[in-house]
Amino acid sequence: MTDTITERELRGATLCQTLHWLAQGRVDSATLTQTYLDAIARENPLVNACFPADASAALEQARASDRRRSAHGAFGRLDGVPASIKDNIDVAGLPTSCGLPGAAPATRDAAVVERLRGAGAVILGKTMLDEGVLGADGRNAHFGDAQNPWARGYTPGGSSAGAAAAVAAGLCAVAIGSDSLGSSRIPASYCGVYALKSTPGEISTRGMAPAARRLDSIGLLARGVDDLGILLHVLAGYDANDLRSRKRRVDLALPDWEPGKLRVGLVDLADWGVEADVATLFERALQTLECELSNRQRVDFADFPIDKARRAAFFLIEAEMLTTYADRLGAASPHLNQLLAYARGKSASDYVAGDRLLDAAVLKARRLFTQIDVLVTPTTPQTAFAQGAPVPVNQADFTCFANLAGCPALSLPMGVTDTGMPVGLQLLGPPGSDLRLLELAEVCAAALDATPTYPIGG
Repeated sequence: MTDTITERELRGATLCQTLHWLAQGRVDSATLTQTYLDAIARENPLVNACFPADASAALEQARASDRRRSAHGAFGRLDGVPASIKDNIDVAGLPTSCGLPGAAPATRDAAVVERLRGAGAVILGKTMLDEGVLGADGRNAHFGDAQNPWARGYTPGGSSAGAAAAVAAGLCAVAIGSDSLGSSRIPASYCGVYALKSTPGEISTRGMAPAARRLDSIGLLARGVDDLGILLHVLAGYDANDLRSRKRRVDLALPDWEPGKLRVGLVDLADWGVEADVATLFERALQTLECELSNRQRVDFADFPIDKARRAAFFLIEAEMLTTYADRLGAASPHLNQLLAYARGKSASDYVAGDRLLDAAVLKARRLFTQIDVLVTPTTPQTAFAQGAPVPVNQADFTCFANLAGCPALSLPMGVTDTGMPVGLQLLGPPGSDLRLLELAEVCAAALDATPTYPIGG
Protein backbone atom coordinates (compact mmCIF):
# COMPACT_ATOMS: atom_id res chain seq x y z
CA MET A 1 0.00 0.00 0.00
CA THR A 2 1.19 3.49 -0.76
CA ASP A 3 1.60 6.12 1.96
CA THR A 4 -0.85 8.52 0.37
CA ILE A 5 -3.62 6.33 -1.04
CA THR A 6 -5.79 4.65 1.56
CA GLU A 7 -7.58 1.34 1.17
CA ARG A 8 -10.95 3.09 0.94
CA GLU A 9 -9.63 5.44 -1.73
CA LEU A 10 -8.35 2.51 -3.79
CA ARG A 11 -11.65 0.63 -3.47
CA GLY A 12 -13.79 3.67 -4.13
CA ALA A 13 -11.86 5.05 -7.10
CA THR A 14 -13.15 5.22 -10.64
CA LEU A 15 -11.46 3.22 -13.36
CA CYS A 16 -9.96 6.44 -14.75
CA GLN A 17 -8.46 7.34 -11.38
CA THR A 18 -7.14 3.82 -10.90
CA LEU A 19 -5.46 3.86 -14.31
CA HIS A 20 -3.88 7.20 -13.45
CA TRP A 21 -2.43 5.86 -10.21
CA LEU A 22 -1.11 2.77 -11.96
CA ALA A 23 0.53 4.89 -14.66
CA GLN A 24 2.12 7.14 -12.02
CA GLY A 25 3.44 4.15 -10.12
CA ARG A 26 1.62 5.28 -6.98
CA VAL A 27 0.14 1.80 -6.73
CA ASP A 28 1.00 -1.47 -8.45
CA SER A 29 -1.44 -4.07 -9.67
CA ALA A 30 -0.41 -6.70 -7.11
CA THR A 31 -1.17 -4.31 -4.24
CA LEU A 32 -4.41 -3.19 -5.86
CA THR A 33 -5.52 -6.76 -6.53
CA GLN A 34 -4.65 -7.87 -3.00
CA THR A 35 -6.67 -4.94 -1.64
CA TYR A 36 -9.73 -6.14 -3.52
CA LEU A 37 -9.14 -9.78 -2.55
CA ASP A 38 -8.87 -8.80 1.12
CA ALA A 39 -12.08 -6.77 0.84
CA ILE A 40 -13.89 -9.70 -0.76
CA ALA A 41 -12.74 -12.08 1.99
CA ARG A 42 -13.77 -9.64 4.71
CA GLU A 43 -16.96 -8.07 3.37
CA ASN A 44 -18.46 -10.40 0.78
CA PRO A 45 -20.16 -12.51 3.48
CA LEU A 46 -22.32 -9.44 4.16
CA VAL A 47 -23.40 -8.78 0.58
CA ASN A 48 -22.92 -12.16 -1.13
CA ALA A 49 -21.90 -10.42 -4.34
CA CYS A 50 -19.01 -12.67 -5.39
CA PHE A 51 -18.23 -16.33 -5.74
CA PRO A 52 -14.98 -17.36 -4.01
CA ALA A 53 -12.08 -15.80 -5.90
CA ASP A 54 -9.05 -17.70 -7.16
CA ALA A 55 -6.60 -15.48 -5.33
CA SER A 56 -3.45 -17.14 -6.65
CA ALA A 57 -4.55 -16.83 -10.30
CA ALA A 58 -5.59 -13.19 -9.84
CA LEU A 59 -2.32 -12.27 -8.14
CA GLU A 60 -0.28 -13.96 -10.85
CA GLN A 61 -2.11 -11.91 -13.47
CA ALA A 62 -1.43 -8.78 -11.41
CA ARG A 63 2.28 -9.55 -11.03
CA ALA A 64 2.52 -10.17 -14.79
CA SER A 65 1.00 -6.74 -15.34
CA ASP A 66 3.54 -5.16 -12.99
CA ARG A 67 6.35 -6.86 -14.88
CA ARG A 68 5.04 -5.42 -18.15
CA ARG A 69 4.97 -1.93 -16.71
CA SER A 70 8.39 -2.17 -15.07
CA ALA A 71 9.92 -3.38 -18.33
CA HIS A 72 8.50 -0.29 -20.07
CA GLY A 73 7.21 -2.59 -22.78
CA ALA A 74 3.83 -2.77 -24.42
CA PHE A 75 0.93 -2.94 -22.01
CA GLY A 76 -2.81 -2.79 -22.43
CA ARG A 77 -5.44 -0.12 -21.89
CA LEU A 78 -6.71 -1.85 -18.75
CA ASP A 79 -3.40 -3.30 -17.59
CA GLY A 80 -3.54 -4.28 -13.94
CA VAL A 81 -7.18 -3.36 -13.37
CA PRO A 82 -9.16 -5.95 -11.34
CA ALA A 83 -12.48 -6.78 -13.02
CA SER A 84 -15.29 -9.17 -12.10
CA ILE A 85 -17.38 -11.28 -14.47
CA LYS A 86 -21.05 -12.22 -14.08
CA ASP A 87 -21.43 -15.97 -13.75
CA ASN A 88 -23.30 -16.47 -17.00
CA ILE A 89 -20.17 -15.46 -18.94
CA ASP A 90 -17.42 -18.00 -19.56
CA VAL A 91 -14.03 -17.67 -17.89
CA ALA A 92 -11.73 -20.55 -18.85
CA GLY A 93 -11.23 -22.95 -15.96
CA LEU A 94 -14.14 -21.62 -13.91
CA PRO A 95 -17.69 -23.00 -13.85
CA THR A 96 -20.37 -20.91 -15.54
CA SER A 97 -23.19 -21.62 -13.11
CA CYS A 98 -25.85 -19.28 -14.50
CA GLY A 99 -27.13 -19.44 -10.94
CA LEU A 100 -27.71 -23.21 -11.07
CA PRO A 101 -25.68 -25.99 -9.44
CA GLY A 102 -23.68 -28.59 -11.30
CA ALA A 103 -21.87 -26.47 -13.87
CA ALA A 104 -18.67 -27.75 -15.47
CA PRO A 105 -15.63 -25.48 -15.89
CA ALA A 106 -15.61 -23.49 -19.12
CA THR A 107 -13.01 -24.58 -21.66
CA ARG A 108 -12.37 -21.12 -23.09
CA ASP A 109 -12.98 -17.47 -22.33
CA ALA A 110 -16.00 -15.58 -23.60
CA ALA A 111 -15.24 -12.90 -26.19
CA VAL A 112 -15.46 -10.08 -23.63
CA VAL A 113 -13.08 -11.90 -21.29
CA GLU A 114 -10.64 -12.42 -24.18
CA ARG A 115 -10.72 -8.68 -24.82
CA LEU A 116 -10.28 -7.87 -21.15
CA ARG A 117 -7.27 -10.16 -20.91
CA GLY A 118 -5.91 -8.71 -24.14
CA ALA A 119 -6.11 -5.26 -22.55
CA GLY A 120 -4.25 -6.50 -19.45
CA ALA A 121 -7.15 -6.64 -16.99
CA VAL A 122 -6.95 -8.90 -13.95
CA ILE A 123 -9.90 -11.30 -13.72
CA LEU A 124 -10.81 -11.40 -10.03
CA GLY A 125 -13.57 -13.98 -10.39
CA LYS A 126 -17.31 -14.38 -10.82
CA THR A 127 -20.27 -12.43 -9.42
CA MET A 128 -23.61 -13.69 -8.14
CA LEU A 129 -26.82 -13.66 -10.16
CA ASP A 130 -30.44 -14.74 -10.04
CA GLU A 131 -31.12 -18.44 -10.46
CA GLY A 132 -31.11 -19.29 -14.15
CA VAL A 133 -30.41 -15.62 -14.94
CA LEU A 134 -34.17 -15.15 -14.66
CA GLY A 135 -35.19 -12.41 -12.27
CA ALA A 136 -34.23 -8.95 -11.13
CA ASP A 137 -33.96 -9.21 -7.36
CA GLY A 138 -30.81 -11.29 -6.79
CA ARG A 139 -32.62 -14.30 -5.37
CA ASN A 140 -30.78 -17.60 -5.54
CA ALA A 141 -31.90 -20.73 -3.73
CA HIS A 142 -28.57 -22.50 -4.34
CA PHE A 143 -25.94 -19.87 -3.55
CA GLY A 144 -27.86 -17.46 -1.33
CA ASP A 145 -29.47 -14.11 -2.05
CA ALA A 146 -27.33 -11.12 -2.96
CA GLN A 147 -27.72 -8.08 -0.70
CA ASN A 148 -27.78 -4.38 -1.38
CA PRO A 149 -24.71 -2.63 0.10
CA TRP A 150 -26.89 0.38 0.97
CA ALA A 151 -29.18 -1.66 3.22
CA ARG A 152 -28.73 -5.28 4.26
CA GLY A 153 -31.89 -7.28 3.67
CA TYR A 154 -32.75 -5.28 0.55
CA THR A 155 -32.39 -6.45 -3.03
CA PRO A 156 -29.55 -5.12 -5.18
CA GLY A 157 -31.70 -5.80 -8.25
CA GLY A 158 -30.72 -8.31 -10.88
CA SER A 159 -29.98 -10.42 -12.63
CA SER A 160 -26.52 -8.77 -12.55
CA ALA A 161 -27.04 -8.49 -8.81
CA GLY A 162 -23.52 -9.30 -7.69
CA ALA A 163 -21.94 -7.15 -10.39
CA ALA A 164 -23.69 -3.96 -9.24
CA ALA A 165 -23.26 -4.77 -5.55
CA ALA A 166 -19.55 -5.51 -6.02
CA VAL A 167 -18.93 -2.22 -7.84
CA ALA A 168 -20.85 -0.22 -5.23
CA ALA A 169 -19.19 -2.01 -2.30
CA GLY A 170 -15.69 -1.63 -3.74
CA LEU A 171 -15.06 -5.33 -4.34
CA CYS A 172 -13.78 -4.79 -7.89
CA ALA A 173 -12.80 -1.86 -10.08
CA VAL A 174 -15.34 -2.62 -12.83
CA ALA A 175 -17.79 -5.40 -13.54
CA ILE A 176 -19.05 -7.12 -16.65
CA GLY A 177 -22.67 -8.22 -16.53
CA SER A 178 -25.44 -8.96 -18.98
CA ASP A 179 -28.60 -7.07 -19.87
CA SER A 180 -31.65 -8.68 -21.44
CA LEU A 181 -34.49 -6.52 -20.08
CA GLY A 182 -32.53 -4.23 -17.78
CA SER A 183 -30.45 -6.82 -15.94
CA SER A 184 -27.53 -4.40 -15.52
CA ARG A 185 -29.38 -1.08 -15.36
CA ILE A 186 -31.91 -2.16 -12.70
CA PRO A 187 -29.22 -3.18 -10.18
CA ALA A 188 -27.18 -0.11 -11.13
CA SER A 189 -30.18 2.01 -10.16
CA TYR A 190 -30.76 0.16 -6.89
CA CYS A 191 -27.05 0.19 -5.95
CA GLY A 192 -26.16 3.72 -7.09
CA VAL A 193 -23.63 2.92 -9.83
CA TYR A 194 -23.30 3.50 -13.58
CA ALA A 195 -24.32 0.98 -16.25
CA LEU A 196 -24.37 0.87 -20.05
CA LYS A 197 -26.25 -1.45 -22.38
CA SER A 198 -24.75 -0.76 -25.78
CA THR A 199 -26.36 -1.06 -29.19
CA PRO A 200 -26.85 -4.79 -29.89
CA GLY A 201 -24.00 -6.28 -31.88
CA GLU A 202 -21.40 -3.75 -30.71
CA ILE A 203 -20.03 -6.06 -28.00
CA SER A 204 -19.89 -9.76 -28.74
CA THR A 205 -22.03 -12.05 -26.60
CA ARG A 206 -20.13 -15.17 -27.65
CA GLY A 207 -19.48 -17.23 -24.54
CA MET A 208 -22.39 -15.71 -22.64
CA ALA A 209 -25.22 -18.10 -21.81
CA PRO A 210 -28.26 -16.70 -23.59
CA ALA A 211 -31.44 -15.56 -21.93
CA ALA A 212 -33.24 -14.64 -25.16
CA ARG A 213 -30.77 -14.09 -27.97
CA ARG A 214 -32.58 -11.20 -29.64
CA LEU A 215 -32.70 -9.35 -26.30
CA ASP A 216 -29.25 -10.12 -24.88
CA SER A 217 -26.46 -7.59 -24.48
CA ILE A 218 -23.32 -7.35 -22.41
CA GLY A 219 -23.76 -4.91 -19.52
CA LEU A 220 -20.95 -2.65 -18.31
CA LEU A 221 -20.94 -1.46 -14.67
CA ALA A 222 -18.58 1.06 -13.10
CA ARG A 223 -18.24 3.94 -10.63
CA GLY A 224 -17.95 6.65 -13.28
CA VAL A 225 -19.42 7.49 -16.67
CA ASP A 226 -15.96 7.93 -18.23
CA ASP A 227 -15.19 4.38 -17.13
CA LEU A 228 -18.07 3.09 -19.28
CA GLY A 229 -16.57 4.83 -22.31
CA ILE A 230 -13.21 3.14 -21.76
CA LEU A 231 -14.85 -0.27 -21.38
CA LEU A 232 -16.96 0.24 -24.50
CA HIS A 233 -13.92 1.10 -26.60
CA VAL A 234 -11.97 -1.89 -25.28
CA LEU A 235 -14.78 -4.44 -25.60
CA ALA A 236 -16.60 -3.37 -28.76
CA GLY A 237 -15.69 -4.94 -32.08
CA TYR A 238 -16.87 -7.31 -34.75
CA ASP A 239 -16.82 -11.02 -33.91
CA ALA A 240 -17.35 -13.34 -36.88
CA ASN A 241 -18.28 -16.15 -34.49
CA ASP A 242 -21.15 -14.22 -32.91
CA LEU A 243 -24.31 -14.47 -35.01
CA ARG A 244 -25.53 -11.06 -33.88
CA SER A 245 -22.25 -9.19 -34.05
CA ARG A 246 -22.33 -6.49 -36.69
CA LYS A 247 -19.57 -5.12 -38.86
CA ARG A 248 -20.21 -1.41 -39.06
CA ARG A 249 -20.25 0.35 -42.41
CA VAL A 250 -19.84 3.59 -40.44
CA ASP A 251 -18.60 4.36 -36.95
CA LEU A 252 -20.89 4.94 -34.02
CA ALA A 253 -22.51 8.36 -34.23
CA LEU A 254 -20.12 11.04 -33.02
CA PRO A 255 -20.83 12.72 -29.66
CA ASP A 256 -21.97 15.94 -31.32
CA TRP A 257 -25.41 16.66 -29.89
CA GLU A 258 -25.89 20.36 -29.18
CA PRO A 259 -27.47 20.68 -25.71
CA GLY A 260 -29.76 23.53 -26.72
CA LYS A 261 -31.05 21.64 -29.74
CA LEU A 262 -31.23 18.22 -28.13
CA ARG A 263 -34.83 17.01 -28.32
CA VAL A 264 -35.61 15.37 -24.99
CA GLY A 265 -38.56 13.03 -24.59
CA LEU A 266 -40.34 12.62 -21.26
CA VAL A 267 -43.21 10.34 -20.29
CA ASP A 268 -46.04 10.86 -17.84
CA LEU A 269 -44.72 9.09 -14.75
CA ALA A 270 -48.22 8.52 -13.39
CA ASP A 271 -48.98 6.30 -16.39
CA TRP A 272 -46.03 4.09 -15.48
CA GLY A 273 -46.80 3.60 -11.79
CA VAL A 274 -43.72 5.44 -10.53
CA GLU A 275 -43.48 5.64 -6.75
CA ALA A 276 -43.92 9.11 -5.28
CA ASP A 277 -40.41 9.42 -3.83
CA VAL A 278 -38.85 8.40 -7.17
CA ALA A 279 -41.06 10.84 -9.06
CA THR A 280 -40.07 13.64 -6.68
CA LEU A 281 -36.39 12.89 -7.13
CA PHE A 282 -36.79 12.73 -10.92
CA GLU A 283 -38.55 16.10 -11.06
CA ARG A 284 -35.81 17.57 -8.88
CA ALA A 285 -33.20 16.16 -11.26
CA LEU A 286 -34.98 17.68 -14.26
CA GLN A 287 -34.94 21.07 -12.54
CA THR A 288 -31.20 20.74 -11.97
CA LEU A 289 -30.76 19.75 -15.63
CA GLU A 290 -32.84 22.62 -16.99
CA CYS A 291 -29.96 23.88 -19.14
CA GLU A 292 -28.60 20.48 -20.16
CA LEU A 293 -32.03 19.06 -21.07
CA SER A 294 -33.92 22.19 -22.01
CA ASN A 295 -35.79 21.27 -25.21
CA ARG A 296 -38.36 18.90 -23.70
CA GLN A 297 -41.52 17.34 -25.02
CA ARG A 298 -43.96 14.75 -23.78
CA VAL A 299 -44.12 11.43 -25.58
CA ASP A 300 -46.56 8.64 -24.98
CA PHE A 301 -46.68 4.93 -25.56
CA ALA A 302 -50.40 4.70 -26.24
CA ASP A 303 -49.56 3.03 -29.57
CA PHE A 304 -47.34 0.40 -27.94
CA PRO A 305 -48.44 -1.86 -25.04
CA ILE A 306 -45.28 -1.91 -22.92
CA ASP A 307 -46.81 -4.25 -20.32
CA LYS A 308 -47.79 -6.84 -22.92
CA ALA A 309 -44.43 -6.53 -24.66
CA ARG A 310 -42.59 -7.02 -21.36
CA ARG A 311 -44.64 -10.16 -20.67
CA ALA A 312 -43.95 -11.41 -24.19
CA ALA A 313 -40.22 -10.84 -23.68
CA PHE A 314 -40.26 -12.81 -20.43
CA PHE A 315 -42.05 -15.60 -22.26
CA LEU A 316 -39.34 -15.69 -24.93
CA ILE A 317 -36.68 -15.83 -22.21
CA GLU A 318 -38.49 -18.59 -20.34
CA ALA A 319 -39.01 -20.58 -23.55
CA GLU A 320 -35.33 -20.35 -24.51
CA MET A 321 -34.33 -21.34 -20.99
CA LEU A 322 -36.19 -24.61 -21.37
CA THR A 323 -33.73 -25.43 -24.15
CA THR A 324 -30.59 -23.70 -22.88
CA TYR A 325 -30.75 -25.35 -19.44
CA ALA A 326 -32.62 -28.52 -20.40
CA ASP A 327 -30.01 -30.79 -18.79
CA ARG A 328 -29.81 -28.77 -15.56
CA LEU A 329 -33.40 -27.90 -14.69
CA GLY A 330 -33.74 -31.01 -12.56
CA ALA A 331 -31.86 -29.09 -9.89
CA ALA A 332 -33.95 -25.93 -10.28
CA SER A 333 -35.77 -24.57 -7.25
CA PRO A 334 -39.58 -24.55 -6.98
CA HIS A 335 -39.38 -20.78 -7.52
CA LEU A 336 -37.68 -21.14 -10.91
CA ASN A 337 -39.88 -24.05 -11.94
CA GLN A 338 -42.93 -21.94 -11.16
CA LEU A 339 -41.63 -19.19 -13.44
CA LEU A 340 -40.94 -21.68 -16.24
CA ALA A 341 -44.39 -23.28 -15.95
CA TYR A 342 -45.84 -20.40 -17.96
CA ALA A 343 -43.65 -21.17 -20.98
CA ARG A 344 -44.21 -24.91 -20.67
CA GLY A 345 -47.93 -24.36 -21.18
CA LYS A 346 -47.57 -22.26 -24.35
CA SER A 347 -47.46 -23.25 -28.01
CA ALA A 348 -45.17 -22.44 -30.94
CA SER A 349 -47.78 -20.02 -32.27
CA ASP A 350 -47.73 -18.22 -28.90
CA TYR A 351 -43.97 -17.83 -29.32
CA VAL A 352 -44.41 -16.36 -32.79
CA ALA A 353 -47.02 -13.90 -31.52
CA GLY A 354 -44.65 -12.79 -28.77
CA ASP A 355 -41.79 -12.43 -31.21
CA ARG A 356 -43.91 -10.24 -33.48
CA LEU A 357 -44.86 -8.02 -30.56
CA LEU A 358 -41.15 -7.43 -30.03
CA ASP A 359 -40.87 -6.52 -33.72
CA ALA A 360 -43.45 -3.83 -33.01
CA ALA A 361 -41.05 -2.33 -30.46
CA VAL A 362 -38.46 -1.77 -33.20
CA LEU A 363 -41.03 0.16 -35.24
CA LYS A 364 -42.13 2.12 -32.17
CA ALA A 365 -38.51 3.18 -31.59
CA ARG A 366 -38.17 4.31 -35.19
CA ARG A 367 -41.28 6.49 -34.85
CA LEU A 368 -40.18 7.76 -31.46
CA PHE A 369 -36.74 8.87 -32.60
CA THR A 370 -38.12 10.92 -35.45
CA GLN A 371 -39.63 13.13 -32.74
CA ILE A 372 -36.84 13.13 -30.14
CA ASP A 373 -33.12 12.47 -29.79
CA VAL A 374 -33.10 10.95 -26.31
CA LEU A 375 -35.72 9.49 -23.97
CA VAL A 376 -35.13 10.40 -20.31
CA THR A 377 -36.80 8.42 -17.52
CA PRO A 378 -36.06 7.13 -14.05
CA THR A 379 -34.20 3.86 -14.51
CA THR A 380 -36.65 2.08 -12.22
CA PRO A 381 -40.12 3.07 -10.99
CA GLN A 382 -39.10 2.25 -7.41
CA THR A 383 -36.12 2.01 -5.11
CA ALA A 384 -34.73 -1.29 -3.86
CA PHE A 385 -37.28 -3.30 -1.89
CA ALA A 386 -36.90 -5.84 0.90
CA GLN A 387 -35.34 -9.11 -0.20
CA GLY A 388 -38.07 -11.71 -0.46
CA ALA A 389 -40.87 -9.17 -0.94
CA PRO A 390 -43.06 -9.47 -4.05
CA VAL A 391 -41.25 -8.16 -7.13
CA PRO A 392 -43.05 -5.12 -8.61
CA VAL A 393 -44.59 -6.06 -11.95
CA ASN A 394 -43.43 -2.77 -13.50
CA GLN A 395 -39.83 -3.12 -12.31
CA ALA A 396 -38.40 -3.42 -15.84
CA ASP A 397 -40.89 -1.22 -17.69
CA PHE A 398 -38.44 1.65 -18.26
CA THR A 399 -35.42 -0.53 -18.97
CA CYS A 400 -36.97 -3.24 -21.17
CA PHE A 401 -37.77 -0.98 -24.14
CA ALA A 402 -34.06 -0.63 -25.01
CA ASN A 403 -33.76 -4.41 -25.32
CA LEU A 404 -37.06 -4.84 -27.14
CA ALA A 405 -36.18 -2.15 -29.69
CA GLY A 406 -32.43 -2.74 -30.01
CA CYS A 407 -31.37 0.62 -28.55
CA PRO A 408 -28.48 1.65 -26.32
CA ALA A 409 -29.34 2.86 -22.81
CA LEU A 410 -27.39 4.14 -19.83
CA SER A 411 -28.18 4.50 -16.13
CA LEU A 412 -26.41 7.06 -13.94
CA PRO A 413 -26.97 7.92 -10.27
CA MET A 414 -29.73 10.52 -9.89
CA GLY A 415 -29.54 10.91 -6.12
CA VAL A 416 -31.15 9.31 -3.09
CA THR A 417 -34.73 9.49 -1.92
CA ASP A 418 -35.82 10.74 1.50
CA THR A 419 -35.55 7.13 2.69
CA GLY A 420 -31.84 7.16 1.79
CA MET A 421 -31.94 4.75 -1.15
CA PRO A 422 -30.41 5.53 -4.58
CA VAL A 423 -32.24 5.77 -7.89
CA GLY A 424 -30.87 5.96 -11.41
CA LEU A 425 -31.60 8.32 -14.29
CA GLN A 426 -31.91 6.50 -17.62
CA LEU A 427 -30.90 7.92 -21.01
CA LEU A 428 -32.13 5.94 -24.00
CA GLY A 429 -31.19 6.76 -27.58
CA PRO A 430 -31.60 5.38 -31.10
CA PRO A 431 -29.35 2.53 -32.28
CA GLY A 432 -25.76 3.70 -32.72
CA SER A 433 -26.00 6.67 -30.35
CA ASP A 434 -23.84 5.05 -27.65
CA LEU A 435 -21.11 7.71 -27.70
CA ARG A 436 -23.68 10.49 -27.64
CA LEU A 437 -25.36 8.94 -24.62
CA LEU A 438 -22.00 8.72 -22.86
CA GLU A 439 -21.27 12.37 -23.56
CA LEU A 440 -24.72 13.46 -22.38
CA ALA A 441 -24.40 11.28 -19.28
CA GLU A 442 -21.09 12.95 -18.44
CA VAL A 443 -22.68 16.40 -18.68
CA CYS A 444 -25.70 15.31 -16.62
CA ALA A 445 -23.58 13.57 -13.99
CA ALA A 446 -21.49 16.71 -13.51
CA ALA A 447 -24.60 18.89 -13.11
CA LEU A 448 -26.41 16.49 -10.78
CA ASP A 449 -23.33 15.86 -8.63
CA ALA A 450 -25.13 12.78 -7.29
CA THR A 451 -22.39 10.15 -7.56
CA PRO A 452 -22.11 8.48 -4.14
CA THR A 453 -18.91 8.24 -2.18
CA TYR A 454 -17.73 4.68 -2.67
CA PRO A 455 -17.34 2.08 -1.31
CA ILE A 456 -20.86 1.76 0.00
CA GLY A 457 -21.22 -0.07 3.28
CA GLY A 458 -17.52 -0.91 3.62
